Amino acid sequence: MSAESNPPIRRIAHLDMDAFYASVELLRYPQLRGQPVVIGGSSSELAARRHAQFALVRDYAGRGVVTTASYEAREFGVHSAMGIMQAAQLCPHAILLPADFNEYRNYSRAFKAVVAQFSPSIEDRGIDEVYVDFTQAEGGQAEGGRALALRIQSAIQAGTGLSCSIGVAPNKLLAKMVSEFRKPNGVSVLYESELAAKIWPLPCRKINGIGPKASARLEQLGIRTIGELAHCERDWLVRDFGPNHGSWMYQSAWGWDDRPVVTDSEPVSMSRETTFERDLHAVRDRAELRALFTQLCEQLAQDLQRHGYVGRVIGIKLRYDNFQRTTRDLTIAGYTSDAAQIRRAAGQCLKRAPLERRLRLLGVRVGGLVRSDSPAARLADAPPPDALSLF
Repeated sequence: MSAESNPPIRRIAHLDMDAFYASVELLRYPQLRGQPVVIGGSSSELAARRHAQFALVRDYAGRGVVTTASYEAREFGVHSAMGIMQAAQLCPHAILLPADFNEYRNYSRAFKAVVAQFSPSIEDRGIDEVYVDFTQAEGGQAEGGRALALRIQSAIQAGTGLSCSIGVAPNKLLAKMVSEFRKPNGVSVLYESELAAKIWPLPCRKINGIGPKASARLEQLGIRTIGELAHCERDWLVRDFGPNHGSWMYQSAWGWDDRPVVTDSEPVSMSRETTFERDLHAVRDRAELRALFTQLCEQLAQDLQRHGYVGRVIGIKLRYDNFQRTTRDLTIAGYTSDAAQIRRAAGQCLKRAPLERRLRLLGVRVGGLVRSDSPAARLADAPPPDALSLF
């Protein structure tokens, strides 16, 4: 029988570095291994805290946010995006180190170079994770991909001193879920026939894309596991969650995902954000917020123009004084990299966001990017000169 009549089974790997920032810091300070370590704080504090090499979280005073934490600190409930002072209440004896993003980027490039030695089909998903298409890679079919995953894992350890967790499955959706099965430093393999046994018992929130709100809504409807979600009527989900999200939830519960591993490195969005020195109120601190909002839009426009991109999905991100977060997006008629157009659209997003609570962070994003010289890049019309936002 010819090879064409027996095509290889699709095998996609999701590789996620284990507690990446913290692990890089532990290479620098091996004496901290086994101890709870928190990485975070504002860039203005970096130099001072580098001098106080092993400051404790309990001694921290400021508005910094946890970037990541070692597994030992996570056992106390510390997690990324949490305020450092809140982390101090949970794990006061944790060591606090400042983030060193230049070093993290160096290690990111190093581990991705190792992966590229085994398969050229790699999708970069950020500083600490990638998807890899094992389907045609040498050894990618052996043991469902386990053999190749173990070789990659071993090579990354030897080349960088870091560990990673790898999940191999029929598609990207399942591979990402499976990579969480044996963290840290684990390899997990899922076959299509194992969906009911290994995926359906999991809570719905384990599907990447089902967030806290959707998960809470599903629980209100009596749907707690992915298996229960899979056995819902698609039309019922569409009525409750909308035609796009409801249909996607149904397909995800059945493990259906035909997205390819995208090997080009074109960005899908760019953003700018700032954390305030003190919480700001949308009304009482309007002038200060207006100036910061305009500055973010101008900086983002400069970033887009410098890199040669335009986009048509404009969005905002807000984090409140209780650390809750909200986002709003707006798709405009054409593409833009103009600061005034970005500000106008972002201002319209603000009108749809709750602004009763004080704000600690404001961000602006432009997505749906294409190259500015692309034939698809039809530019948006200029905004009216008197267009105003809430800020």
